[in-house]
Amino acid sequence: MLKAYAITDIGRKRKVNQDYVFASQQPVGKLSNLFIVADGMGGHNAGDYASKYTVETMVEEAAALEETEPEKILGYAIKVANDRIRRKAGEDSSLTGMGTTVVAAVCQDGELCVANVGDSRLYLIGDTIRQITKDHSLVAEMVRMGGLDKEAARNHPEKNIITRAIGASRTVNVDFFTVELTKGDMILMCSDGLTNMLEDEEILSIIQTEDDIRSRAHALVKAANDNGGLDNIAVVLIEPLTENTQC
Repeated sequence: MLKAYAITDIGRKRKVNQDYVFASQQPVGKLSNLFIVADGMGGHNAGDYASKYTVETMVEEAAALEETEPEKILGYAIKVANDRIRRKAGEDSSLTGMGTTVVAAVCQDGELCVANVGDSRLYLIGDTIRQITKDHSLVAEMVRMGGLDKEAARNHPEKNIITRAIGASRTVNVDFFTVELTKGDMILMCSDGLTNMLEDEEILSIIQTEDDIRSRAHALVKAANDNGGLDNIAVVLIEPLTENTQC
């Protein structure tokens, strides 16, 4: 069985934790395992409700489907979550405008299937660190178009404006990625409360310095808080291929 560890932290500045994580090393329906990070947005109570309800809906739908392809399962579960979030927001004025990012992953047959909406991220870490997902944010679009460099993007005043989210529109556009895994790879899923506080190379250094998966996760959260902890922090770490385990 693969190894995994998940943690969220409220950070140093927020009064509510709007990040929500799910990590199952056991099968969920036809999926061999399932990992999700969601970073909610909205007014008082709405953001934390959106992230939790989205994750719970996705898990419920994935468990019930007879479909076997991870990409189709994740895509359908995200679509249902989007529909339900919009319906809930329409029924309760206190939830109006709520939404959430979501990044989900399944490790199966030596491959990683990833689904992403928003700016929460998935990294593949070995000797180097590589961001697999693409941020759906205004600043990320500017960087991709060549109008802004990555360094300037980190401190841009509009860096928190995202261009895709669960609940934002009637239809949801999901990015999918498939990654071949090799022995020694580690997977990091996280909210922007981590990546806004730490450079990729700092993340890599912490992963390489700490000895085990739990201490790595806690060290990442501590470093983000030490650098300001301006937002909630969500971390899911997965070791898919080791001497005795294989996804």
